[in-house]
Amino acid sequence: MSLKQAQLDVDNWIKEHGVRYFNELTNMAQLTEEVGEVARIIARRYGEQSEKESDKNKDLGEELADVIFVALCLANQTGVDLESAFYKKLDYKTERDHDRHKNNEKLK
Repeated sequence: MSLKQAQLDVDNWIKEHGVRYFNELTNMAQLTEEVGEVARIIARRYGEQSEKESDKNKDLGEELADVIFVALCLANQTGVDLESAFYKKLDYKTERDHDRHKNNEKLK
């Protein structure tokens, strides 16, 4: 699925099930909350903190999907073509970092 299609799917879902988009500030707060949930799983499952029993059944994939969903909502309601923006950013990073990581001794 393309990002363009994902944006359309989210827009259709909002129209059919969500009534309307939350405003941009609410969605920004929601995005922050979802990223926090991802961070909690990563910190406890892969970091040095112990994982609470209540967190052991949390699905990292579902939490990452929540982040993507809200990011797609924000893109839709602010008129951002996320697919175009993504490839523009990928081209920029490719040009900027072409040899940067290959020459980083810390990564070898």
